[in-house]
Amino acid sequence: MTIFYDKNPSAVFAAIMPRKARPRPVPRYPFIPFAMRLLLGSLLAALSLLTPAWAGQAGKPAFGADQNTETIIIGFGDSLMAGYGLAPGQGFTGQLERRLDQDCDQPVSVINAGVSGDTSTGGRSRLDWALSALDGKTPDLVILELGANDALRGIAPEITRDNLDALITDIKSRGIRVLLAGMLAPPNMGADYQDRFNSLFPALAKKHDVVFYPFFLDGVAADPALNLDDGIHPTAEGIGIMVDRILPFVKKALDRPAPTGAQL
Repeated sequence: MTIFYDKNPSAVFAAIMPRKARPRPVPRYPFIPFAMRLLLGSLLAALSLLTPAWAGQAGKPAFGADQNTETIIIGFGDSLMAGYGLAPGQGFTGQLERRLDQDCDQPVSVINAGVSGDTSTGGRSRLDWALSALDGKTPDLVILELGANDALRGIAPEITRDNLDALITDIKSRGIRVLLAGMLAPPNMGADYQDRFNSLFPALAKKHDVVFYPFFLDGVAADPALNLDDGIHPTAEGIGIMVDRILPFVKKALDRPAPTGAQL
């Protein structure tokens, strides 16, 4: 069955779901690709609420006192961060590194620590390994992008919240800045699930006083021209738009003082 999304994605869900049906978790296999299409299509309405809060900055910002010191950023997330289906260097981390190299006076390295299919639980279990793989260097910033697969699998938002809470606490306790990238839940999980899931990201950003980017796929989700044939993962062009929109938030996070200890 082929579904064509119109300007009101909720109408699509109304057509394929009984009105009184109870929302059930999306099966992990083999329906995740279909569920992801539903997720991306449903987010069109939410996108209208997100006004890009960025503008070009004059001059080249300096993130450190020593202009010869390399700025290290880790992109920690799932397939959206990993660059699924793209040529080397065309994913999010590669394009972000090139943009920052153009804009900044000091060298910048953006490390790809994305794992396709990863959940917040998986991310929590591998954080220490990812950070210890830097040969003793301490990153300046971690862009934390996890949660999409949690929502698709119907994982309780409280579990996602607790995992992200622990991740942010751990990262900040190491003296590393955090930029939290938000995600939105699919409506077929029900309004209650959506409310609990969608609200956890801004709440965590406020609790930990970290820079928050509301929706990682802003400007790209559900646009066939900006996604691969699977309708799930952004093309190189789509990634470019994502980088353009998140770039001011990355600079804002880097310009903040590094944290000095755990935030409990």
